Amino acid sequence: MTTHAPLAVGDAPPDFDLESDDGKRRSLSDFAGRWLVLYFYPKDDTPGCTREARGFSEAAARLSKLGARVVGVSKDSVKSHCTFRDKYALKFPLLSDPELETHVAYGAWGTKTLYGRKSEGTIRSTFLVSPDGKIARVWRSVKVDGHVDAVIAQIEGAGAGTKPARAGTVSKPKKTAKKAATKRKAAR
Repeated sequence: MTTHAPLAVGDAPPDFDLESDDGKRRSLSDFAGRWLVLYFYPKDDTPGCTREARGFSEAAARLSKLGARVVGVSKDSVKSHCTFRDKYALKFPLLSDPELETHVAYGAWGTKTLYGRKSEGTIRSTFLVSPDGKIARVWRSVKVDGHVDAVIAQIEGAGAGTKPARAGTVSKPKKTAKKAATKRKAAR
């Protein structure tokens, strides 16, 4: 498989044309003009992937109010996606990428290390595409717990006129002057 340079904030995301669990084909242009949370996950109905999918599904109304759509991508079949969607009442499209072309284009496929063993596989990743069609944030090797909240915070921050964080960084709230003075005083 051909590898691509890693995507970064400000890059144009690669287009895709993948079959969805609703029987339609989906491409990047279907989500133009809105925030797009495009996340890649290893396998339907496994513990981490289920927690992540349920988290995004539970946040669907909140994300929609922010003008965002969520799309999950894995190499699983459409049939597997339909079973997964129905079992957990997921509220967003699941796209099938069995040839891994979209995974590779986004850098979500590669060598991983688990328990000291290296293998090729899906690298759990999320790409936030802004309404202007550029990558606004990249999360690689995602840890599921707290991830949905981090995505929502990023969209809320960007919508409030703050600059999105650089790829691979975690935004931290700034200390107020009062808190900083209190910390300095306590340190004496």
